[in-house]
Amino acid sequence: MIVSDVSAGSKAKKHSLSDKIRSKQAQLNDAGLLRRRQALTPIEGETVDFSLNGRHYLNFSSNDYLGLSQASGLLDSLNTGAKRYGVGSGSSPLVTGYSEAHVRLEQTLCQITGHEAGLLFCSGFSANSALMKTLFGSGDTVIADKLVHASIIDGLTDSEATFKRFLHNDIQSADRLIAKYSPQAVITESIFSMDGDMAPLEALSTSCKRNNSWLIVDDAHGFGIQAALGNYVPASAELADVQVVTFGKALGCQGAAILGSQALIDFLVSNARDYIYSTALSPANACVALAAVELTQESDERALTLADNIHYFKRACSLANIGLTESITPIQPLIIGDVDKTVWVAQQLNESGIWVGAIRPPTVPKGSARLRITITAIHTHDELDRLVSALTQALG
Repeated sequence: MIVSDVSAGSKAKKHSLSDKIRSKQAQLNDAGLLRRRQALTPIEGETVDFSLNGRHYLNFSSNDYLGLSQASGLLDSLNTGAKRYGVGSGSSPLVTGYSEAHVRLEQTLCQITGHEAGLLFCSGFSANSALMKTLFGSGDTVIADKLVHASIIDGLTDSEATFKRFLHNDIQSADRLIAKYSPQAVITESIFSMDGDMAPLEALSTSCKRNNSWLIVDDAHGFGIQAALGNYVPASAELADVQVVTFGKALGCQGAAILGSQALIDFLVSNARDYIYSTALSPANACVALAAVELTQESDERALTLADNIHYFKRACSLANIGLTESITPIQPLIIGDVDKTVWVAQQLNESGIWVGAIRPPTVPKGSARLRITITAIHTHDELDRLVSALTQALG
């Protein structure tokens, strides 16, 4: 009976899942970190703007840097692809879900970047996570930039590899860890999603080759906008052993690809559970991504407009004494620091009809809450002026 009483008492102390959910949500709400979804209605035409509750917002939060999500050529490709292949792939890639549309997209990406082979996924998160937990295991050592994406961190955690992180974009810090641990791989982003700064890819590549380590580059925010960044040296097979390209940023659509050697891709096809057991990216989406890739290679017009808009916005902010970082990419963070103030400034912008994301921990380090402003090729100078004016008023 005593044992039974102890057992009953132990069970009584356990919290239900409902209690756990309520407690965690209350903590996030009190800290100003609770996330909520809002259903937006897109504005028709080639724009990233939207309406919410009947109000039109200028959107400065989109990763659609070139404005391709509404481009007529991509809409036509989606329609044509859906008519030919249907709206879904029907099964996993290793059953009947892999089509000639997927092959053409993989081959085109390889032709552009110089890699031997590619593997398509439904999202960049899935691609990064699958790559990390399939390629690495408990006997491996990996070092990565301090600010790599959550998908990389989660995948490496699942892999149980030894995981060390070097100071952000600090080649000397990276070299020290490479010399100390002799890692199988070094991981970085090309353009960092929250800071908009660019990794020293050439220096990292040299260090990796010298130490017989692979360089893996998450190229989510770099691919497709090379022409907008002046002397920027893009990720390619010449620099990186593995390159992850995401279609949901500059390409304006959906999906991702891991690019690398034929041996790597064959290994992932046989071992990556995320790939083996997921329904394949729809062929129609592959057609859209291919059209977007080809468009970025055929013309620099949108990229050059993007470069002009970035320059115009940064100059206007400088004249208004708004302290941006030194980023020359479409990602223009305005670091405020305090969570409550960051949220308040974002709300003031909303009231002015401008939508900018308030980015808070744990997405960014504590003390670096910020407005993540993104500039696109389809913003006008007048719209950029409206943003600067609203920022001046909200910060003032």
